[in-house]
Amino acid sequence: MAYIATKGALIAITPALANGAGKYGISVNALDPGPTDSGWIDEALRQQLKPLFPHGRVGTPEDTARYIAFLMGPDGAWVNGQHLHVDGGFVGR
Repeated sequence: MAYIATKGALIAITPALANGAGKYGISVNALDPGPTDSGWIDEALRQQLKPLFPHGRVGTPEDTARYIAFLMGPDGAWVNGQHLHVDGGFVGR
């Protein structure tokens, strides 16, 4: 319950934070990377999760890092106040 409540709070507060921080040139977005293999996923879970990803693989920290690099660069400058699913199309949401 705590996870669901805090995730919901972050999603709800993101647009307000973006509105307030925008005048300082700061963008605020909430990223939802979905299941990411940062060392905690064992082989049994990986096999269970893989069919839920259109690309047939579990996400990696590098996948999310590339998106963050995009957001921080000039091409992502106009993305603000969004809840972004950076999960490769994960269908288990």
